[in-house]
Amino acid sequence: MRRVAGAGGKGYIAPIEVTNVPMQRPRFADPRLRRFRRIPVRVLAPNVVTLLAMCAGLTAIRLAYENRYTLALAAIVFAAILDGIDGRLARFLKGTSRFGAELDSLSDFVNFGVAPALILYFWGLHELKSAGWIAAMVFTICGCLRLARFNVMIDDPDRPPWAANFFVGMPAPAGAITVLLPIYAVFLGVPRSAFLTWLTLFYTVAVASLMVSRLPVFSAKRIGTRVPREMVGPIIVVTVLSFALLIAYPWILLTAGTLAYLVSLPFGWLSYRGYERRARENRTEAAVPAAAPQPPTVVGAVRPAEDDDRPSRLN
Repeated sequence: MRRVAGAGGKGYIAPIEVTNVPMQRPRFADPRLRRFRRIPVRVLAPNVVTLLAMCAGLTAIRLAYENRYTLALAAIVFAAILDGIDGRLARFLKGTSRFGAELDSLSDFVNFGVAPALILYFWGLHELKSAGWIAAMVFTICGCLRLARFNVMIDDPDRPPWAANFFVGMPAPAGAITVLLPIYAVFLGVPRSAFLTWLTLFYTVAVASLMVSRLPVFSAKRIGTRVPREMVGPIIVVTVLSFALLIAYPWILLTAGTLAYLVSLPFGWLSYRGYERRARENRTEAAVPAAAPQPPTVVGAVRPAEDDDRPSRLN
């Protein structure tokens, strides 16, 4: 600041212009810089697992094209295991995001919609020419519809809390493992024939129908959130034993697991009906007190005081 002489001998203070002083901008004010914000690792890790599962599904298609069905089925099973891990990992790390949910759906479509259908077509459905290709397409389309319906229903505000214990229709990973049952049977020694090929076609369409049906199926989403201390050891032993049996006797274990899963479907429906019946009974019991008749009002009766703080002359 400086003092400058002016008219009448009086001075005034004139500001000095300051130049070349950088202005402070808020962080990420430029839209171009917002794209370079750092992403937490807890958000990135589940998406990496999902992409690994997609790589396994795509590799399964290539292995089936090369007639290496043992490795192709192993890749599908590996993709199913990773699919069960990525969601739990995201919830455990608190790294859930809308991007991760969409990526998981696209990965499931490739791994459990496209890959199993192509494996079955390369394995035996191609012998039926157009009929086999139609069955493969039906399974893929049903898998796509199943995933689309799941994404829509997950945000339904009208679903009761107990409905989260069930899937609507057979889930895509279970459908992929289940539809490959004819290949497991052949690896166990069942002879391949034209009858088995036609049976595979109808079986594929049946599993596809279960995926888009309204059948309630048990969900394992809420299993494993909390484990009692006394069950930690047995659970670890069972998990290790299951992986050992899967590696040593894969076709026996996959066949037994698939058959057990198919047998459990009616029990899921019965359990769902039980929940619905109890919910109706609770609503009926809650509506009875509200509909109870009120005592009749006697004409001329003095209304009791509702407020003790009112003046005595008004009581």
